[in-house]
Amino acid sequence: MPRTPDPVKDDLGPLPPPPPVFHVEQALLGALLLEPHRAAGLTVITAEAFSTAAHAALFTAIRTLPVPEPAQHARNTTWLNLVLTTAGEQTRGLTTAYLHHLIQLCPQPGHAPAYARIIEAEHARRLLRAAAHRLIHTALDTSLPHRVATTLAEAGTLTTVVDDIANRFPPHPGSPPRTPAKPAVVHDQEAVEEEQVLLATATARPASVERMRWLTPGDFTHHLHAGLWQCLTTMARHGTPIDPVTVRWESQHHGLLNHGPGPAGQLGFLGEPAGCDPEYWGERILQRSLLSTAHHTGRSIETLTHDPATTTYQLVVGARRALAGLNAVRTRWHHATSPTPANRPARTHAERAPAVPRAGPPPTTAPPAVRTPR
Repeated sequence: MPRTPDPVKDDLGPLPPPPPVFHVEQALLGALLLEPHRAAGLTVITAEAFSTAAHAALFTAIRTLPVPEPAQHARNTTWLNLVLTTAGEQTRGLTTAYLHHLIQLCPQPGHAPAYARIIEAEHARRLLRAAAHRLIHTALDTSLPHRVATTLAEAGTLTTVVDDIANRFPPHPGSPPRTPAKPAVVHDQEAVEEEQVLLATATARPASVERMRWLTPGDFTHHLHAGLWQCLTTMARHGTPIDPVTVRWESQHHGLLNHGPGPAGQLGFLGEPAGCDPEYWGERILQRSLLSTAHHTGRSIETLTHDPATTTYQLVVGARRALAGLNAVRTRWHHATSPTPANRPARTHAERAPAVPRAGPPPTTAPPAVRTPR
């Protein structure tokens, strides 16, 4: 027996309420439908700033059609009908009743510039959220052939979006945004093993530590490994002999061996055979750190955009603060992967010659007279 649908049980539930900016868009469109001449003063806002296709089509029609005479517009609905027909060519579902509903929803047509500014601010929030979302997915996409380069390109696009928002919304005094908490580091087994191999190879070849200043303890995923790298860089800078024994002693002074099994159990990997270049493993660790930082940067900015209490100014400040950390890792990545510049040619004798002193001001007093002997 076929089942009879129950209109109550089969109902999918009420639709979610529209975002607050939807009502602002209605107020702006109502103001322009009631007083079309005000559209000429809205030079910044575009149709892309509206949250629905219907509102974007109405705004485009209003901006495209010639402005009617105020007296004629007050007497008939000819221009409104023309707007409805023009917008209906771009989207479906618009009715004459909805246009009159928009007019009734506008409290003050003279506040149209303020309504447009609010809509532009929310559009900027959506653009920033979309750019951050693309950065997050790019940083996690392991199928990309050039994952780092593509991630950095998305970070550049995100920076451009932030700069454009900052140019359109001048800064103003206000409290800085709250920085989202950094997620806990998940110890990936592959990352842990690569960090141990790096520490072992760097201990066996300490000369490479000084060349790897582009790698910092913050690039490591494990706290112990980060502390050991700090020990190695400190020892290399001070010229301290480096081997598994001295590294264990130095790590004890850094408080790395206060808990857990004995030093031999915790740091046994330092004495394992290491036959690969430490810089290779260092670049792998730095690459993982760059992608992780890019992912966290995108998450932080996306979180800011989802907080309705965050103003446009705070969005810019928070986004630039998050991007600053990513830019720092990017600089170190470029330094690590760029070829070593060739030695500069020795300077010639003329180049080493001291510069000719600049002429001073003319003397203001006469030179002393030379006395001749009698």
